[in-house]
Amino acid sequence: MDPVTKARQRYTVKSFDRARKVPDDVIAQLRELLRLAPSSVNSQPWHFVVASTAEGKDRIAKATEPDFQYNAAKIRDASHVIVLATRVAPSDEHNAAVLAQEEKDGRFVNDAAKTSQHAGRMSYTNMHRFTQKDVPFWYEKQTYLALGTLLQGAALLGIGATPMEGFDAEALDKELGLREKGFSATVLVSLGYSGSEDFNAKLPKSRLPAEQVFTDI
Repeated sequence: MDPVTKARQRYTVKSFDRARKVPDDVIAQLRELLRLAPSSVNSQPWHFVVASTAEGKDRIAKATEPDFQYNAAKIRDASHVIVLATRVAPSDEHNAAVLAQEEKDGRFVNDAAKTSQHAGRMSYTNMHRFTQKDVPFWYEKQTYLALGTLLQGAALLGIGATPMEGFDAEALDKELGLREKGFSATVLVSLGYSGSEDFNAKLPKSRLPAEQVFTDI
């Protein structure tokens, strides 16, 4: 099925079928889509925590207490939950690892190309670090590119998804030990299949008309 048709069908699942699990091969595809997601200057400033067990999902659901309890069932009843975490500050070690991987993957025709790539990435990094002073926000934008990739991929694979910002990031960071690794939780995505109480499955999709959201020049 074409992607536009899938986009028209896609919606945010409000209640999951606890008895249905997403097959491992489908989860593997979604994990690879996350790994392959685009990012500015290939910065890849993210880390993904995947929960597939009841225990793992319970650990994530703790972050809904006390202010976001309406999201707890969407976490516990889902087949899988992915925490998309964002690097909070530039890391020389991370940038070196990205550069080394690019070289390993054959991205550079010579040493000058490698030097140029590193210089370009550091130029943008230092602009956001020292001039605009907005590295966390810039990095979060990249994580949301990964989120979009995940949601579209799930739709194409026939998997329901629920993105959530309603959780206590500080509590979840502590639970998962993210800050010690230089990350902070940005958004959660529950994956699975719609349940019988999923009211959103019966509602029509609503978006502003094309003539209101596009300008042709």
